[in-house]
Amino acid sequence: MILVLSYIVLFIYTIAILLIFFYSLAQLNLLLNYIKSKKTIQFIEKFNFLNANEIPLVTIQLPIYNEKYVIERLLQNIVLLDYPKDKLEIQVLDDSTDESVILIRILIAKYASQGIDIKHITRQIRTGFKAGALKEGLETAKGEFIAIFDADFMPDKDWLLKTIPNFKNTKVGVVQTRWGHLNRNYSILTKIQAFALDAHFTLEQTGRNSKQHCINFNGTAGVWRKSCIIDAGNWESDTLTEDLDLSYRAQLKNWKFIYLEDVETPAELPAIISAARSQQFRWNKGGAENFVKMASKVIASTTITRKTKFHGLLHLLNSSMFLCIFTMAVLSVPMLFVKNYFSHIGWYFDIMIFFIVTSIIFFTCYWFTYKNIQGGGFKNFINYIGMFFTFYAIAMGFSFQNSIAVLEGLLGKKSEFIRTPKFNIEALKEKWKENIYISRKISKNTIIEGFLVLYFLFGLFSGFKLNDFALFPFHLMLFFGFSYVFVQSLKTN
Repeated sequence: MILVLSYIVLFIYTIAILLIFFYSLAQLNLLLNYIKSKKTIQFIEKFNFLNANEIPLVTIQLPIYNEKYVIERLLQNIVLLDYPKDKLEIQVLDDSTDESVILIRILIAKYASQGIDIKHITRQIRTGFKAGALKEGLETAKGEFIAIFDADFMPDKDWLLKTIPNFKNTKVGVVQTRWGHLNRNYSILTKIQAFALDAHFTLEQTGRNSKQHCINFNGTAGVWRKSCIIDAGNWESDTLTEDLDLSYRAQLKNWKFIYLEDVETPAELPAIISAARSQQFRWNKGGAENFVKMASKVIASTTITRKTKFHGLLHLLNSSMFLCIFTMAVLSVPMLFVKNYFSHIGWYFDIMIFFIVTSIIFFTCYWFTYKNIQGGGFKNFINYIGMFFTFYAIAMGFSFQNSIAVLEGLLGKKSEFIRTPKFNIEALKEKWKENIYISRKISKNTIIEGFLVLYFLFGLFSGFKLNDFALFPFHLMLFFGFSYVFVQSLKTN
């Protein structure tokens, strides 16, 4: 019986490792695409803004929900955007339920008195959450193009002048820009978030877009052609990542997306772990929901190539990799005992080499993205090594919560859109602790993560007792990652 259970553990463990390995090969392919794209000059047909007749009408949508700490900064930034006033409309899509509504009303009245076309659109019921607000605003939007910014974004003054001209080709439905990070160096947490997002916004977005594979509008810091939104079926709220959903529906209808890596749009990263957890949960659950919703449509599509379908399915499965990581992590401890008590199958444990190769592939891929933004050189490479392994460990520490999110998404369990609280942390400094939007509740997931700290400590101890250190580095990273997430969750709550 024990031998049968051992084989079952071995089988599941192997499947998890191989799935992660094949995902890493897809990332390596994106890296090669990314490198090739740097050697290729892509011609994009553009509007001639020297001709006033070619300057289109633009609507900026600002979906807001209880953002008292950042709304003033947001509006101050948006009204300074360089674009003809008679060609620009601003919609503040305000679903707020607190006193920030009054502040927003005062600010809008002030800017409207200066001749700015700015409107305050409120709803009594948050039907469809962010997707519902965007859809309702679209009904009255005057612009041919719809620029969207979340409350924590601060586009540069010339942002519209860099993005809107790229819509000259009528087949272009979306122009997306790269996120920057206002508080990258605030803490370890913000550093590893920036590290991961930089990889997405360089390697993945450019790697896919350069070969016309499906990419995603990232929910903010991008522009939609209004007719593209409508043609693709408009915003829908049946997933927690409405941006990924509409992106795929649009591209399956043959709309083209343009990704501008060189146009950076600064934003504030979640600075405390409860905010990062809520964002990670929403993104990963939404990704899994979109896999369920869109996978069959991607496979059946006649408008995209087989290679694009392959990358599209892996893109939609992105969040599901956390489930594989967590499965591999949990089973790695019993695997120690299986290996040492059933020596006749010891040769099979060479399967771990696939995880080592996977780690090397990710290490290589992330170095190219890190070097592109932070610069090369020996000193930066040494810094990168420390950052990579810190990121790797803490990402594993998030794997339990993110696996729950993925399972809920795959199984169709519905939940509300929990928005990420914003802090304006660089201005308010330590006053962030007074933020009224912070959740003070310690979730059951945090308690389980505490037990997982002890579990992987047991894994380290078992390695010593069995005199088998093959999995020791892996268990050490898991111990560190889960300890960080657990302790930080207790501290901020």
